[in-house]
Amino acid sequence: MSMPFYVSPEQLMKDRADFARKGIARGRSVIAVQYADGVLFVSENPSQALHKVSEIYDRIAFAAVGRYNEFENLRIAGVRLADMRGYAYDRRDVTGRGLANAYAQTLGTIFSSGGEKPYEVEIFVAEIGDAAEDDQLYRLTYDGQVADEHGYAVMGGAADVVAGHLAQHYVAGASLEDTLRVAVAALGHSESEDRVIPAGDLEVAALDRTRTQPRKFLRLRAARLAEILGGRGAEEADETAPEDAVAGSGPRQSGQDDPADPTDQVSGATPPLEDPVTGEPPVAPPVAPPVAPPVAPPPPAPEPDQPGTPPPPTEPGQV
Repeated sequence: MSMPFYVSPEQLMKDRADFARKGIARGRSVIAVQYADGVLFVSENPSQALHKVSEIYDRIAFAAVGRYNEFENLRIAGVRLADMRGYAYDRRDVTGRGLANAYAQTLGTIFSSGGEKPYEVEIFVAEIGDAAEDDQLYRLTYDGQVADEHGYAVMGGAADVVAGHLAQHYVAGASLEDTLRVAVAALGHSESEDRVIPAGDLEVAALDRTRTQPRKFLRLRAARLAEILGGRGAEEADETAPEDAVAGSGPRQSGQDDPADPTDQVSGATPPLEDPVTGEPPVAPPVAPPVAPPVAPPPPAPEPDQPGTPPPPTEPGQV
């Protein structure tokens, strides 16, 4: 009978922690930032189908980085737990702290178990209150540790570099637009050079307390992001006019002719033929101005009737 290799518990936990950290570092960073009206989540995610930021309940949001199939299972479990608790008791009993504790127990049990590999995920759980002082942001690591964050937090990818940029440019109580610009600039910051992330490669969502609906989760689409970020990633229009453009021509309505363009013809008309020798269109001869037709002289007045002269014939209908 063969004996299994002995590994000390300290070495086993260290190997499992290194394995989980390496998997998380391969993902793209996710930023959670508190602003004046809630909590903003920003991530670089070119996929339009696999979301890293989602809604859990009315005032609770979920963000994760790492293996998608693993944190998606955690998200679904959190949604079910929140729905069951809100249905059995009251919607006010569903809190971000309770959800974070449930996630911590699950991640800690999986990490300490020797039968399966640890989850390669890190999680944000955020809840907004009626005021900015009541907002809560929790960060959960792969081994079940819970940290209460304030202001901003970063996980995944080059988290230290991104967090260093946020530490220099973050302003508490800023607007959504200003906070979004700072967060996107931090995502594109690196030790070598900064890069511009197109609006189509960003996934941005927020918990906005100013919304009138009970559900405070809001996802910002690419059009809104391009408007806030100044058309980042959009194709620039060609500002140079074409070489064959005619001076004075501009945008016209469909079917409208341009009086400044001599070659512009009415829709359906045949364009003038070119001269076979010079290659230029024939010059139309000058047209003389219209002349009014001559006025016919009035008919002569009839002479007085003479004896023996028959009267002029009358047309039908005349009396």
